[in-house]
Amino acid sequence: MHCDMNAFFASVELLDYPELKNVPMAVCGDPKSRHGIILAKNELAKKAGVVTAETLWQAKRKCPELQTVPPNHAKYSHYSKLINEIYYRYTDLVEPFSIDESWLDVTGSRGLFGSGRQIADSIRATVKKELDLTLSVGVSFNKIFAKMGSEYKKPDATTEITVENYRNILWPLPVSQMFFVGRATADSLHRIGILTIGDLANADRARLVKLLGKQGGILHDYANGRDNEPVRRADDHPLLKSVGNGITFTRNLKTEDDILTAVTGLSDTVASRLRKHKLKARGVKTDTKDVYFKNISRQKQLACPTNIAKEIADAAFELVQASFPSGTEIRLITVTAINVEPEDADCQLSFFDEMPGSERETDEKLERTIDIIREKFGRESITYGGIIGNDIGIDTKGSGKD
Repeated sequence: MHCDMNAFFASVELLDYPELKNVPMAVCGDPKSRHGIILAKNELAKKAGVVTAETLWQAKRKCPELQTVPPNHAKYSHYSKLINEIYYRYTDLVEPFSIDESWLDVTGSRGLFGSGRQIADSIRATVKKELDLTLSVGVSFNKIFAKMGSEYKKPDATTEITVENYRNILWPLPVSQMFFVGRATADSLHRIGILTIGDLANADRARLVKLLGKQGGILHDYANGRDNEPVRRADDHPLLKSVGNGITFTRNLKTEDDILTAVTGLSDTVASRLRKHKLKARGVKTDTKDVYFKNISRQKQLACPTNIAKEIADAAFELVQASFPSGTEIRLITVTAINVEPEDADCQLSFFDEMPGSERETDEKLERTIDIIREKFGRESITYGGIIGNDIGIDTKGSGKD
């Protein structure tokens, strides 16, 4: 089954702002920091046409009476933990998909708690009683259909999709509602006459592979209920393929010093996450956006896999400089460590390597010591001098995302 919290950020905020329950409300970033994006909205705002990821001014144009509150990610993480603890009462096979979604395998729990639908209804009742939050649950024989079941009816509902009924429930839906079908893929499918999930299921598989590559065959399988991916335990993480961190700056970057401050702070977070997951990266990628929203992605391979912040920052600085002419004002940078591998993987050093092995070992030991200090005293307890007191929005708490 798949459990999906309803308007999670907004619902959690309404616990602290009950006076907003009967008016359109949304959780929104700070427009003054150029993060004025709708992150979540309640049902009333949704009915007024407000959508996630649009700007605040767009939302206000649709719904002038919209009330907003700032996000509090620590609070959402706290409630996410409480919700998953409820799931664990029913099964130890819980795979978080995001902060507000999880897959559960309750096959071995039915003897104790009843059918999948009964377990889903019990979970919904427990979450509502203990946390005053609601969720929608999809119950099915595979993960893809369970996910689509949780999206089928909202809020506060259970949808069961079985071998017998999935054609009647899912096949009439627009193909854009098929899990993993984005806008571009839907447009490609529309051009060859595939408008519904049923059309996708009944299409020629080879034709889909020719159109979409390997993904075409996968989507065909999914539409026909062929998905054998197991529910993974929360501690059973597949190897990360990349680790990144990016922000929109509080002001545009104008100088090389600005860029250096930015990539130093971002690379520090990326490197510490690599070490946390016992990984090193063989490459670095940057995504850079200017004030006209032109985006350029560049990447380079490194001489030796690394989880050292300075090496990542040096590569990122070089890539950002190559992305735009000198003097171009930059709005956003994302630094991503790519081609990651276990940290104990072999490295063949070159005579032309800019950093000798002994110096690399020293730097890595230093940064691992920094990790220990931060673990004990908080991330802001120690940082690079170059980012202290900056005015571009780089903080010392490691904000960002993997």
